[in-house]
Amino acid sequence: MSEHNIDNLRHSCAHLLAAAVLELYPQAKRTIGPPIEDGFYYDFDFLDEKISEEDLKKIEKKMQEILKSWKSFERHEISKEEALKMFENNEYKKELIEEFSGEGQMLTAYQSGDFTDLCRGGHCEEPHKQLQNFKLLKLAGAYWRGDEKNRMLTRIYGTCFETKDQLKEYLNMLEEAKKRDHRVLGKQLGLFTFSDLVGPGLPLWFPKGTIIRDQIDSFVWSLRKEKGYEKVTIPHITKKELYETSGHWDKYSADLFKVSAKEGEEDAEYALKPMNCPHHTQIFGGMIRSYRDMPQRFAETTMVYRAEQSGELSGLTRVLSITQDDAHVFCRESQLRQEIEAIWDIIDKFYGTFAFQLSVHLSFRDPKTPEKYLGDTNVWDRSEAVIEDIAKERGAKYELDLGEAAFYGPKLDFIARDSIGRKHQVATIQLDRNQPARFGLHCINEHGEEEQVVMIHAAIAGSLERFSAVLIEHLAGNFPLWLAPVQIEILPVSTEKHLEGAKKLADELSSHGLRVHVDQADETVGKKIRNSSKMKIPYVLVVGDKELSGNELTVRIRGQENQEDMSKDAFINRVLEEVKEKKA
Repeated sequence: MSEHNIDNLRHSCAHLLAAAVLELYPQAKRTIGPPIEDGFYYDFDFLDEKISEEDLKKIEKKMQEILKSWKSFERHEISKEEALKMFENNEYKKELIEEFSGEGQMLTAYQSGDFTDLCRGGHCEEPHKQLQNFKLLKLAGAYWRGDEKNRMLTRIYGTCFETKDQLKEYLNMLEEAKKRDHRVLGKQLGLFTFSDLVGPGLPLWFPKGTIIRDQIDSFVWSLRKEKGYEKVTIPHITKKELYETSGHWDKYSADLFKVSAKEGEEDAEYALKPMNCPHHTQIFGGMIRSYRDMPQRFAETTMVYRAEQSGELSGLTRVLSITQDDAHVFCRESQLRQEIEAIWDIIDKFYGTFAFQLSVHLSFRDPKTPEKYLGDTNVWDRSEAVIEDIAKERGAKYELDLGEAAFYGPKLDFIARDSIGRKHQVATIQLDRNQPARFGLHCINEHGEEEQVVMIHAAIAGSLERFSAVLIEHLAGNFPLWLAPVQIEILPVSTEKHLEGAKKLADELSSHGLRVHVDQADETVGKKIRNSSKMKIPYVLVVGDKELSGNELTVRIRGQENQEDMSKDAFINRVLEEVKEKKA
């Protein structure tokens, strides 16, 4: 089934959900119910009535009863007055009616069985046959129209598939995802925590989690260094004038953390940086650049801060403090393709190391809403043509996403499919001719003339917080040896007889740059082995009289049922090679 048809199927199922809810809860007020990736939702105002996830089975049963009479969807064009009368007791629908009619849109309602809803359309043809394979999944809170000043509604999520097998496969994936939840594994493996005193959306990283972050960042830097990038450093705040010039202030002012330099000084308004690109423009513009100096490639891993609504925060995937592995290239038009290709090579290498499957989306402007974007049409046409040409030349299979461009330029967005089939937006390459123009960034060309440069924005891991969450769940916490916080755990058979020998062995292994931990607990070897397995340690050495007397080591390898015996030198060579090769 095409993406368009599956959206229609799921949107139809959202109608079915609304019909069931209104039969069971007549006082409830329906709002909107769109299809989303992998499913749909519908937002309701249940007024003073409370529902829980235990009520979902009852709603599902009612949906199945109603479905028998849903033979088709009938389209009705209605006037504003008819629509307002139809939803006279529903202030949410009335708000939408006023908005749509004010835009000159034709108002339509769709009816199936005894249920009618205000809707633009997009439904399946035979709902009683096609909507057999659905499941309601969970409840969540959601502000009306995403504005925390509005009333909190109850969002019911569900999914629907063409076949029973597809639904079963998806539900099995959700069960597997629960086992891999990064919030659960992060706590189990001692990676990160949150504090009510610090605030929601502000993760605190334990030493083990910090090792993982640092290893990821170091890997990205090693790939960038090979391509000629240099590190820069910027402050975490800026005067608002920087963002007024870049265009970010008008676009994102409501999402900024604003601070004042001194109380009472109205003209001294500052903001915590929500992005790094405007700062980097000032580094480029801080000195005269010859064409011989081009391109300039700046890289920096640093935090940015965005004032997300508290209801949108979730584990590491949506946070207020975002660590970006950010980079900006300033180049000439003739260097543009080569620089984008180099970044694409880095992305392929990085995600290939973790066995992610990548797909590419060309995120372009929506020509129907030019007011959302900076710059003139010719600049956008040229930028989009360059990106699409590069994608074609690389033989990439890509999807075109109109309306998903940044406000200053088109993007190449990379989507990673994880080990259980879920998709995650990860790396991005963005082409920007507008900020160089707004900041007057140029180099002096061969003729002694000022030549405007082009700017490329690039993030590889993107947000280290979000990428860490994706990676934890992709690997189910089984980090490859080079990334594991503890690479080798040594278990002395007896803390009384073998602990000192275990420590000496740990010191020797650590001298090779390996991360080693000795379990000093006065517990049985069996319990220590179970603990190391729970902590997903790649290599475990059980050390007793035999091992300390110079004989072969007894090595337990994660994911392998049988232990192996090998000499100390052979073991060291094996793990060092595995770390060097960054084996999965």
